[in-house]
This record gives sequence, C-alpha cells and structure tokens, in this order.
Amino acid sequence: MALLITLEGPDGCGKSTQIGFLKEYFEGQGKKVLLAREPGGTSISEKIREILLDNDNSEMDYRAELFLYAAARAQLVGEVIKPALEAGTVVIMDRFVDSSAVYQGMARGLGVDTVYKVNEIGLDSVKIDLTILLDLPAEEGLKRKKSQHEMDRMEKESLDFHKKVAEGYRELAARNPERIYKVDATKSVEEIRELILDRVKELMK
Repeated sequence: MALLITLEGPDGCGKSTQIGFLKEYFEGQGKKVLLAREPGGTSISEKIREILLDNDNSEMDYRAELFLYAAARAQLVGEVIKPALEAGTVVIMDRFVDSSAVYQGMARGLGVDTVYKVNEIGLDSVKIDLTILLDLPAEEGLKRKKSQHEMDRMEKESLDFHKKVAEGYRELAARNPERIYKVDATKSVEEIRELILDRVKELMK
C-alpha cells in the first residue's frame, strides 16, 4: 500500500529523529520506504536548496522564494515522489507543501490559498495521506538549532517570524484535523514516537 506521510513543524522540532523511527517501523512491516527532504531530494532540487538557504541571499523577494520552493518541489514530485507512490512505496517527507503554506503563505503574508494555487501544477495530483505536526514553541526550536549547527538564511529570520511560523502550523492543523496530527514536541523522544506510531497504525487499518 503506497502512502505519502509528511512531517512538519518549526525549525528544531525533531523531525529527523521521528522520520528514522517511522522508517524502521514500516520496514519492519515489510514495506519499501523512501525518505526525502524539502527543499532537495534530487540533483536539481538540491541546487535550488543552496540558493534558498544561502545567507548571502538575504535580499530575496518573498515571491521569488515561493516560486523557488515550488520549483524544487515540482522536480521532486516528478522525479521521485510520484514514481515511488506508483510503485507502492511508503514515502516519508521531511517537509512538503504545508511548509510553504506556513512559511511563505502565513509568516511572509503571501496567503495560504495563493501558495497552494502556485503549487497545484507541480504537485501533479499527488495527495498527502497523513501529516505529523511536531508542535514546538519558536524559542525552544531556535535554541535547539543554534546548538546544532550554523544557522541558514531561513533559520536566521527574526524570533517574530519564527513565532508566526509556529502559530501558522497550529492554525493549519486546526483547518485540517483529518489529515494533520499535532503532537507536542516538548514531550520525550519516546513519547512522541509512540503517539506517532499509534496514529500511523490507525491509518494502516
């Protein structure tokens, strides 16, 4: 059974760790699993990622940012995601179109509906089966990021911007309760893992 599962949340919320647990779970069920990240996941998309996250590109227009994310996503969908789903693979994404809805649509003020409209062609009718939202206060997320590595262009945005992102995710989850499962990311890694796996098992029934 093909599935597209996306993990979303503010910077530093712990997506990578939980993606690893999900991969382990599905492989234990005998499923073929593909992991991909956004922006990136293909040679072309990774080059776009470099442009988007480069600290030297601080003058980037918000609309250009939106279209670059959409372009990287379109390439990933066409080259990787859609073929994998058609082959019956479980695809687990570290960020997807909801990231743009929140970062560019809400925090940048371009509008959620605008973001989904811009991405419609590139998504090529691909639908998300489940989104896991790791909900974390912006201050905590930035603290974690600063301790991990040098901050990129998006991570270096103001605290106010990151607060808008965190709140935007909560709003998006409230709008889409059937698809988006919100988990308190201040809980322990193991607690979060169990909550996510319980929801995934429901999806598999």
